[in-house]
Amino acid sequence: MFAVIKTGGKQYRVVADDLLEVERLAGEPGEIIQFPHVLALGEGADVTIGAPFVDGASVAAEVVEQNRGPKVIAFKKRRRQNSRRKRGHRQLLTTVRISEILTGGAKPSKKAPKPAPKKAEAEAKPGKAEPAKAEAGEAAAAPLFTAPEGAGDDLTKIKGIGPVAARQLGEQGITTFAQIAGLSDADVARIDDAMPFSAEQIADWREQAKALAG
Repeated sequence: MFAVIKTGGKQYRVVADDLLEVERLAGEPGEIIQFPHVLALGEGADVTIGAPFVDGASVAAEVVEQNRGPKVIAFKKRRRQNSRRKRGHRQLLTTVRISEILTGGAKPSKKAPKPAPKKAEAEAKPGKAEPAKAEAGEAAAAPLFTAPEGAGDDLTKIKGIGPVAARQLGEQGITTFAQIAGLSDADVARIDDAMPFSAEQIADWREQAKALAG
């Protein structure tokens, strides 16, 4: 049996055990999710078309992983106006495996597995678990760079950096022209991997920042 589902503004024809990459959906790997918007389903020549959706039909799937798509560069330039803008974007994606096609309001037969208890936490001494969790949270939230003391510069003076980009850079500890001007190629690569900006875009900001920092 096949089904045609709608998610993320797109339509997909699926059968059981299909591996599908769709726009980001909430869910942890191993979790079972449902696609309630089924446009059509059937087997062979026997096909049911929804109006717009098939009543009581849904598709169950298991979340395989949460990932991101390839970086897409958008470049805009105005002739003879010394204006250009480059933006990088990586779409958030979810890979799922179709487990079953349900009809008549049925529920998925497979449920998400319960997380196994962590032996380290069970065996940890009293008073040791909480600091470890705090340290892990601090490490996950650590910015890429350490912001210098004092007030930062107005990064929006650099062409291509708007208020949103300036805020994102500030969250990663980049607040001054001097910091951007002093970025090494390795630093540029780190920002390219962790933030929605391309290496070429950051290199252009670096050249502009050198003039502003001087």
